[in-house]
Amino acid sequence: MSELVDISVVIPAYCEEQRLGPTLSRMREYLTQRGGTAEIIVVDDGSADHTSGVARESLAGYPRHEVLRNEPNAGKGASVRRGMLAAAGEVVLFSDADLSTPIEEMEKLLAAHAEGAHIAVGSRALRESRIEVHQSRLRETMGRCFNLFIRAFVLGGIRDTQCGFKSFKRETIVPIFRRQTIERWGFDVEILYIARRLGYTVAEVPVVWRNDEATKVNAGADGLKMLREALQARRLHRGLTPNDRENN
Repeated sequence: MSELVDISVVIPAYCEEQRLGPTLSRMREYLTQRGGTAEIIVVDDGSADHTSGVARESLAGYPRHEVLRNEPNAGKGASVRRGMLAAAGEVVLFSDADLSTPIEEMEKLLAAHAEGAHIAVGSRALRESRIEVHQSRLRETMGRCFNLFIRAFVLGGIRDTQCGFKSFKRETIVPIFRRQTIERWGFDVEILYIARRLGYTVAEVPVVWRNDEATKVNAGADGLKMLREALQARRLHRGLTPNDRENN
């Protein structure tokens, strides 16, 4: 096994040659300034552009980094799972490639871990959250409806399951991500549902968030599929208990 580091940051990326360079530069700068040991893992999800090349160029010289590539495209969920299972961090965070949540917000998630949480979930839906650039009214309305459905029928107590900024203590990685089956947009609900069934504590943390209009999610078609996948996750994993943590 690779030597452990304090924190790993996993970035799933699909056709991100334009946005990825500035994101990785900012991450490198921040992780270097904060001290300790860290690694950055980019998972290129079968991009048709130069995402992998940009990642390698941007991370050249950084002490701990890896660029993985799915071939062919496998989905955001599959990319996150691959990166999380490859990571060597005592805490492993995954972040969207557009840095809609600034990397500095990581400190809030780490504080939740220090207070005992196994998993920390960045949230746009809490009173203390700060949305600096909003989505369209339609997208925000659909997002609220999705989260109401999830809280009512799948995963109560978490107001925002879809923010792409979540961190996990090391002992949770294998029990959760080896059980993950959903490989595209609905994976967030599945991994949080698995976590709850296994008895891990999940802290929802208010973060800064800035919408990027270059999203790849189709609010209509992908939203309906995510609802179906959420119900699928409940059906597949509702028999799990904390006693299953070691049975991977």
